[in-house]
Amino acid sequence: MDQAECLKVAFITPEMAPLAKTGGLADVTGALPKYLSRLGQLEVTVWLPFYREIKNKNLELKTVASNLKLNVFPAEKTFSILEYQAEGFKVYLIENDFYFGRDYLYGTPEGDYPDNGQRFAFFSLAVLTGFKVINWPPDLIHAHDWQAALTLAYLKHSLAGDSFYQKTRSLFTIHNLAYQGLFPPDILNQAGLPGYLFNPEDLEFYGRVNFLKAGLLYSQAISTVSPTYSREIQSAEFGFGLDGVLRKRSDRLFGILNGIDYQEWDPATDPALPAHYSSRAPAGKFLCRQELLRSFNFEAESQRPVVGLVSRLAGQKGFDLLVKSLDEILKRDLYLIILGTGEKPIQEMLSQAARKYPERFGLKIAFDDRLARLIYAGSDFFLIPSRYEPCGLTQMYSLRYGTIPVVRSTGGLKDSIQEFDPDRLEGNGFKFEDYETQALLAALDRALSFYQRKPFWSRLKNNAFKSDFSWEKSAANYYELYLKILSF
Repeated sequence: MDQAECLKVAFITPEMAPLAKTGGLADVTGALPKYLSRLGQLEVTVWLPFYREIKNKNLELKTVASNLKLNVFPAEKTFSILEYQAEGFKVYLIENDFYFGRDYLYGTPEGDYPDNGQRFAFFSLAVLTGFKVINWPPDLIHAHDWQAALTLAYLKHSLAGDSFYQKTRSLFTIHNLAYQGLFPPDILNQAGLPGYLFNPEDLEFYGRVNFLKAGLLYSQAISTVSPTYSREIQSAEFGFGLDGVLRKRSDRLFGILNGIDYQEWDPATDPALPAHYSSRAPAGKFLCRQELLRSFNFEAESQRPVVGLVSRLAGQKGFDLLVKSLDEILKRDLYLIILGTGEKPIQEMLSQAARKYPERFGLKIAFDDRLARLIYAGSDFFLIPSRYEPCGLTQMYSLRYGTIPVVRSTGGLKDSIQEFDPDRLEGNGFKFEDYETQALLAALDRALSFYQRKPFWSRLKNNAFKSDFSWEKSAANYYELYLKILSF
């Protein structure tokens, strides 16, 4: 393809901020298309289900097509396509209330919806029908996570001879390999895919069908959300049973670090903050710190360092290690503030600790974006003890807000945080390798030691502010990868 032509790229994703979000995937698919569009050489569209959450936003939508039919599912299913104009790109929404008119995206707090296999197989096939309806053959399909992976199975096995898709290439992005989309064997028949795909070389995985495997096997290339994670998932420790498949495709596996939207995350303009600030005018950060301490009934004028943590309360995020280390952490002269929701046992253990240390441990079990931003701004340190972390965005948010990360050296945390070197005055945070209490405490103690030494502390905060994890850089890397894939 002539590089001067406008490259047509279709994002297929189960979520996209700010329309529908459960995690970091939505932040990526909301921001990356915007920044790709700004390059001027791509026409980007995003396709996602028309969930109830989106309907409730009463957006200005245009109906593109209605009463379209898919006959392969257990009962004939009809759907409509609606169009929304985002900043620099169009979003196409697949409307089918039977599958998507529900209160949650993937399941209730009690568990996943039992028909998720059908729901996202339907979505994948509906999108491929949608391209034809709007007569827009994509040069490249960029599919995200297991919910979009069957798109690539349909392209390879059901639409192989379709001239409409003759030039279409594909990229599959893994945002978290732990989530694979595993379903009983009869899902292939229900989805209209050939039964012979139920074998270990294709979609069979320990007696079940693995949707994510379709993305790994049938795409022209695979990407993950950080260079280190792309290497880690080829090992048994981080591969979740798919490390062999990934090693076989290692020549087509790429790691591109996510970015964050520096317009949306900016302490100089953030409406959630009680005071604004920047590296040049940092005074407002102290006011944010006071407001944060007040909101947890701590002494607002205290000089104790504040260690913040905003996270899903899950094992992956290192909370087993954190709970085990809490007594030792709270022997230090500091405040610890945690915000998040998640696994019930972790919530209960943290609640017990908060009752034990009411003077210095603040806990809020909730999803609260406004408070999250106050924690990024008002904390001195930001703790991320993850067992594994494909990319991580919270360390990037905290750096943007002049808050120093203390992280486990894994995945994107390893790629984005450089250990502070007091001799060269370089580095933007503190890291530990071993997943154990002593290593975590040693990193925390190194961090705290510089908090007391003002010239070093000033330089550290400056380095944090100067760290660049804007989407411009990542978007340019994705564009280069797209061009590479077209030559495969």
